[in-house]
Amino acid sequence: MIFNVSEDEIKKAKQVHELLLVNLVGNHILCFVAALGVAGSFWQPLFAVPLLSLSILTYILLRARAEKHKDSWFVMCHWQLAAQRSRFFLIVLGLLLTVCLIGWVAYSQYQVAKIVVLALVGGVGLLPVLVSVLILIVAESDALHQASQGKISERYTQLFPEGVPATIPEAEAAQHV
Repeated sequence: MIFNVSEDEIKKAKQVHELLLVNLVGNHILCFVAALGVAGSFWQPLFAVPLLSLSILTYILLRARAEKHKDSWFVMCHWQLAAQRSRFFLIVLGLLLTVCLIGWVAYSQYQVAKIVVLALVGGVGLLPVLVSVLILIVAESDALHQASQGKISERYTQLFPEGVPATIPEAEAAQHV
């Protein structure tokens, strides 16, 4: 649905999607690849990627909670959308951490072969993270585009019915796109 919102509200709604995209593209792709390049000599940069990601995801979740009590419904809905996606990504990262811990215990305590542990961590841990990053990049890019056009899913009008702004009529919405 297209809503009649101000340019300031559009700008504020876009910020959360830009922040999440910076985390996904800049941190999880670019910084991670750069950290892998120096991992043979310095392993510390590999830990910067999840720490930065957790910081950004936590900020989005806390800010989304605070946005529920602010005055702009449209901005609040976009923060809730990003928070929902951040929660999903945290679950996927938690799965990766769990698989890594299982692999470490299997290798150190049960003498499971290193190649088996690496296959387990790569296939069950890293692959879902990589797929999730790609899916979330596409979804967040679409959400950024929708925010720039004053759109939000009809689902959010049902989830947060109080404070729904006026919608733009269909004929005007066709010109708006």
